[in-house]
Amino acid sequence: MKTTLKLEQLGLLILFLTLYFFIQGFEGWKLFLILFFVPDLSFFFYLINKKIGAFAYNFMHHQGVWAFVIFLSFIFEFTDKNFLFNKNSINILSISLIFLSHSAFDRVLGYGLKFPDSPDHTHLGWIGKSKHKNHNP
Repeated sequence: MKTTLKLEQLGLLILFLTLYFFIQGFEGWKLFLILFFVPDLSFFFYLINKKIGAFAYNFMHHQGVWAFVIFLSFIFEFTDKNFLFNKNSINILSISLIFLSHSAFDRVLGYGLKFPDSPDHTHLGWIGKSKHKNHNP
């Protein structure tokens, strides 16, 4: 099942990348590289405590959050006729696609949303030093 989930995320990663570069063109690669790892800055919230760290990480990596932001971007910017095809603009849609790409990339690598008990405990299983806690059938 884990392999199926990773393949699903690989398909989404390809979709998000395709949409992003369709909208921004290949001139948008700089913005993509600059923002691609921004969701990982949420790890700094683990310095406060595990519960807040897990919440911040999950918020920044939850694909539903960014899908909703894309939905809102269509509502608030729908009057701009060139919204989707304005290659010079840095807009909400492009940033959301970058963050969705990051989230899909993480999941392809096996990193999932975090449980509040440990940063190594994800919805895809245990990772890192705690990987031995996974039950191998």
